[in-house]
Amino acid sequence: MRVVFVHGACVRDGSWWWHRTAELLRERGVLSVAPALPSCGEANLPAGTEGPGLSEDVAAVRQALLDGDESTVVVAHSYGGIVTAEAAAGVGSVRHLLLVSSYLPDVGQSLSEFGDGSPAAFLDVDPDAGTFGVRPELLVDTFLQDCGPDVQAQAADHLARQSVKVTGQRVGAAAWQQLPSTYLVCTQDRGTPPRLQREFARRADSVVEIDAGHHPFLSQPTAIRDLLLGL
Repeated sequence: MRVVFVHGACVRDGSWWWHRTAELLRERGVLSVAPALPSCGEANLPAGTEGPGLSEDVAAVRQALLDGDESTVVVAHSYGGIVTAEAAAGVGSVRHLLLVSSYLPDVGQSLSEFGDGSPAAFLDVDPDAGTFGVRPELLVDTFLQDCGPDVQAQAADHLARQSVKVTGQRVGAAAWQQLPSTYLVCTQDRGTPPRLQREFARRADSVVEIDAGHHPFLSQPTAIRDLLLGL
């Protein structure tokens, strides 16, 4: 088995965000990869109005899935669920989707349809540049309140401005309709409220809840490792 991790919005260097869980999996002989998302400026192309969007993110993740033929579990976090919905569709090696505090779009839905039409308070949107990002001063209290100080201190260096157009672009497939799926509800998440997560989770085959914030793979990596090994 291998694991493909798909990170959320407004961050870069997925291997850092997943590293605590990935290291524990490696100790058990399970390898993983965390593909870069171009819309976050990770493909040597700047994010923005003319920059990469959802289709480029989908292509990057799909290529990572097609690069290996062993049985694969895709772990999608937050915005990563939007990308994975299309990227994992029809890939024969994918056996299971684990969706962590994630969006589960149907065909034709976009990220913006899951909100109330206005940006969340923790986001900074620059309409002229065509980018959005997390307000650094709200990062820890919103997303990392249950993580250790070392993780909290390093996280700000892994934020990114992302092309805002990804919020309105619609997905062309819904892999969760084709593949077994597990939704992980993070009950202490201050970024995506648990009540919304539970609404999204209705589309998954099974639901697990964890007493954690938005990034349980950083705050409780052993629990995430065990959940993945169980799949």
